[in-house]
Amino acid sequence: MAVTAQDIEDLIRESFPEAQITVVGDDGVHFNAEVVDESFRGQNRVKQQRAVMAALKGKMDGSHGEIHALGLTTRAPE
Repeated sequence: MAVTAQDIEDLIRESFPEAQITVVGDDGVHFNAEVVDESFRGQNRVKQQRAVMAALKGKMDGSHGEIHALGLTTRAPE
């Protein structure tokens, strides 16, 4: 079963319930996501993105991951 943008948003929302999350992509394997959350304030981009990747619970792991590509933008609110 293909992963949807909503599936990805739901996984991220479990770890970041107050975040502004936008996920786009309609081919089931290539997506772009923007996650804006206060918890990112003071963290470098690598740490922010690692936290989001952890929220995906292995969906991108290895060649058999359900998500082939995810463009990811993270930041604290302005």
